[in-house]
Parts: sequence; structure tokens; C-alpha cells
Amino acid sequence: MELSSFKNCGSIALADITMLEFEDFKTTLKACVNENNCRVSVFTAYEGKLYAVLLDPAEHCFKAMATAVGASYPALTCEIPCLHWFEREIFEQSNINPEGHPWLKPIRFENSDKPGVTDYFTMQGSAVHEVAVGPVHAGVIEPGHFRFQCMGEDVYSLEIELGYQHRGIEKMLVDSPAKLHRHLVETIAGDSSTAYALAYDGVIAALAEKPRTALSERAQILRTLALELERIANHVGDIGALAGDVAFLTTNSYCGRIRGEFLNMTALLCGNRFGRGYITYDGTAYDLPNSKLAALRDWFERTVADFKNAWAIMANDPGVLDRFEGTGRVSGEMMREIGGVGIAARASALDMDVRRDLTNIGVYEKLVWKCAVKHSGDVIARAKVRRLEIRESIRMVRALLSWLEVAGSEFSTGEAAPDKFKAETLAVAAAEAWRGEAVIAAFTGSNGNVKKVKVVDPSFHNWFALALALRGEQISNFPICNKSFNLSYCGHDL
Repeated sequence: MELSSFKNCGSIALADITMLEFEDFKTTLKACVNENNCRVSVFTAYEGKLYAVLLDPAEHCFKAMATAVGASYPALTCEIPCLHWFEREIFEQSNINPEGHPWLKPIRFENSDKPGVTDYFTMQGSAVHEVAVGPVHAGVIEPGHFRFQCMGEDVYSLEIELGYQHRGIEKMLVDSPAKLHRHLVETIAGDSSTAYALAYDGVIAALAEKPRTALSERAQILRTLALELERIANHVGDIGALAGDVAFLTTNSYCGRIRGEFLNMTALLCGNRFGRGYITYDGTAYDLPNSKLAALRDWFERTVADFKNAWAIMANDPGVLDRFEGTGRVSGEMMREIGGVGIAARASALDMDVRRDLTNIGVYEKLVWKCAVKHSGDVIARAKVRRLEIRESIRMVRALLSWLEVAGSEFSTGEAAPDKFKAETLAVAAAEAWRGEAVIAAFTGSNGNVKKVKVVDPSFHNWFALALALRGEQISNFPICNKSFNLSYCGHDL
């Protein structure tokens, strides 16, 4: 069946979205996911209807469909497992019951004053013991609860409970001042500020009644540069943290310092190490003058050389490899089934990346780069995907700095953000954040006001993958597995 389609950072009138009877909706959605290599970017309820937004990498676009439901509908999770988390969210937020869902419980405890108070999976038998970790942790870390069912040191089941810091971000994005919007989206996941700012910018531009003036080449280059520096800094930090989890303190210490260098390069762009306030509706808030390019290039190359040494020291150590190889394995088949994205998916042989699969964010279609894919699905694969992505990002940054030397001088059009939006419209934008695809969708009502915002962080897709990675592992490997995913609590607890 031909579905309604639109480009990334684009919009579609709600009346133009393909409307199907429920059985046809289920059949079509199942075929798109299982046969056509589409992935579910958004699945949500709005005004009594279920909306599915699919990312189609073959056609480089989003596809949308909807079906009307009442107070309940037959759960889709049993046939389309990647909807597991989405359907729990719909039940919690909209009180629409997916009947027959295998584990229908809150994911954020929005309507409860007792987060985490719920039923958990259990095992029976005299040799079974249960280990509960968190939500309060020993280090400076966000709250999350991990409950292990073990026999001896072996983990048979890990259940992850989140929602301890639900902030109401999506609700605050509805009918709020534009200035507040930008502040909020940059804090959805603070280490992904640039990615979310770009996704939000795409949604606002798509909803505007008057088309936005085309951004200059320089603005697009600067935006891409900021996103790649964000990616490098976070990947370097994760590699260092993985080294720390196996007590390999040399690389751990080096990467902690090196990450700071890359963050400071972002501060050179806009005065903030996390890129806050840099992405604006009319381009970027600041230029990077050509007079600063030589110094930045020299700084960048020195830091890259330091990182290569830090990686080589760890990558060739037998003790590190012994802990990483074969640990926390998730197969590609399982990752595809649960809807995994980003680093974790690419480490399990799934070739996906929004920078290639969609367009309209930055200048990626002009850059030459490779999607980093590994096949073993274990901790070492997730570490190596980060290393390969750093390598490709380094190549991109070098090209971007060279392009800035000959690009025009305009980095901002001076155009004000729109104050009027299209009525009865859905807009969706995705950016490849360092963890994976970060998606923002917005629905407008009859007066053009934003009535619903749905944010889908890559961690939303991948928390269950972490639970799968621990099955059959020794519980002492949990810190390594956890860090190899390094998922966001706040990006989930919206």
C-alpha cells in the first residue's frame, strides 16, 4: 500500500496522512518493518488515533499512517516487538489500553507519586537470588533502577525501571514561548544539545506558514561542524569510561582530558562547551572567522593525535580485550526485532544512520564518509563502532574547516522565527545524535497552535537492548555492558 510520505524536516497535513482500518494498519505496519526495512521513528496517540511515522532509508523519507481507536485496541507488540515501549507509553499518557500487551506497566510513572513502585519479573527456586541496583547510585549519575534475577553469578533476567526524574519536557513544549522551546530542547539530553537543536529547528521550519529563507552554505557548514564535534567529544568520553570500567586507567585518564579539548573547541564556536544557544532559526548565533581556522585546525590535529595514542594503548591490551570480547552480545536479528538504533544497532550489523538515510540536516550529502558497522554485537563491537565513527568524524571536520575558508561570509539570514504555524499539521525531524537518531514530532491544532510534541530519544529504543545484553552474563560484567551502551536517563524520562 502506498503511504503518505514527506522529507526529513518536513510536514504533512493531518488530512493527507493515510488513514487505515485497524487490521489494515497492523498488516501494513508489520510489512513495512519486517519486509521493507523501515524503522518506527514515532508511534503515538493523538485525538483518538494511533499515528505511526516510519523512516524509509531506501526512499530517504518519512512515511505516515494512522488508525482510529477507542479506549482500547489489540496490542501490536506481540507481532511487532519494536512497539513494546511505545505501547506502554501510549497507555500511560493517553489511557488507551493495548489489550494483550505482554508487560503493560509505566515507563515514566507520570501519573504516580511513587515512581518505581510496581510489579517486577521474578524467578522461582531455592538457588535464585535477586540483586537490586539503584535508583540511587554510588557515583554522580542519574537515577535508574536495575533488578537482576540470578543463579550464582549468572544473570537470567535484567529488568530496567526508569522514570525517576520525569521532567514534563514534552508538555512544556506545547503552547510555550519560542525562546523557552529552544532552551528546553537543548536540555532533552544535555550531551546531545546540538542534535536536538537541529531537530527542533527542522520541525519549526516545517510548520512555518511562510517558507524559511534558505540557509547559507556557511551556516550549514558551521551547523555540521558543531554536530560532529559533539559526536567526537562524547565518543572519546565513552571510550575512556569503558577503559575505567576495566581499571585501565591510562586510557581512562587520557580520554577524560581529550574529551575536554573537543568540548572546548565547541566553546570556541559559541562560548558554550555543549553548544547551547548556537543553532538559531536563521543559521547560527556566531560565525567562526577565517582568522581562527588555522589555530583551530592545529589544536584539532594535536588532540586527534593524542586520542589515537590513547586508543592504541587500550586496543592492544590483552586484559582489556579479554573483558570486552564476547561480553554483552546482542544479535543483529534481536536488535532489529526490538527496534534498536545508533551505535548499539550498528555494532550488531544493522547498517543505519540518519546522516545518510535522510537529508536536510547539515551538508552530509556533500561529505564523503562511511557508516561504521560491526557484526559481533558485543562490548568490543560497540567500542570499535565509536572508534570508527570518530575516524569518519575527523575526516569530516577536516573537510568542513577547509570549506569554511572558501565559503561565503553569511552565517545568519537575520530572519525571525515564525509566530504562526500551519493548522492541523504533523511535522517530523530527525538528526543523528551521537547515540543514534533523535526525533522530534509536533502536531498542530485548528488554530495553528502546537497541541502535542513527541520526542523519541535513541535511548528510548535501546534500553531494552541493554537488558538483553545481560542475559547469560555474569553480574560483574554489568558495568561494562552498561557503559558500552551509555544510554540517557534524562533523554528517556521526558
